[in-house]
Amino acid sequence: MTDGPSTGRQAEPVAPAPPAVVSNRLAPFVAILGRYAGWLAGPGTVRGLIGPREVPRLWDRHLLNSVALSELLPSGVRLVDIGTGAGLPGLAVACVRPDLEVDLVESLLRRTNFLTEAVQDLGLVDRVRVVRGRAEDRDVVRTVGSSSFVTARAVAPLDKLVKWSFPLLKRGGSLLAIKGESAEAELAEHRSLITRMRGEIVGVVECGVGLADPPTRVVTVTRR
Repeated sequence: MTDGPSTGRQAEPVAPAPPAVVSNRLAPFVAILGRYAGWLAGPGTVRGLIGPREVPRLWDRHLLNSVALSELLPSGVRLVDIGTGAGLPGLAVACVRPDLEVDLVESLLRRTNFLTEAVQDLGLVDRVRVVRGRAEDRDVVRTVGSSSFVTARAVAPLDKLVKWSFPLLKRGGSLLAIKGESAEAELAEHRSLITRMRGEIVGVVECGVGLADPPTRVVTVTRR
């Protein structure tokens, strides 16, 4: 079930100015990232998608933490971001990777309305879809399945992410789950389930070194 066009008000760029590292390393994408930051800090906080206390650390804690994931994605692939919320990490990645197709999967209507408006305003409608539903829903699997990558950030424990993501992945596709300090512990806890589901644990990768502080830690599991 895909959200249709929305006539919501456009966002104003009310977010804090981007740190210098954005201009240095992401210069071609400063404008679109700043526009997206304005959506998060403005309508995102008004609609309860982002807490007001998160606005001062919007860049370091949320945007750059998400953008760092783009380092792990080869050119021209399609990814599905499950439980995307306000679009993190999927929409942030789409802002800096014009070669990718991105599906944003979210079950709550107020969030999909926000995402639809933001995607339109950012000029990404030709390669970013907003899909309303849960990752495990049959309609969602039919709509976004056979993807090369599934991404997730602050959604669920690793065992649930594997169960939800594998039906969306083609063989050889990978789950990229942002997990922070819990990465190794979750891998150890759920290793047997991953093996039973014919998953291959690639490991924990740090990305965004020098961009995100601390670097983004990503658990990678491939569907064999």
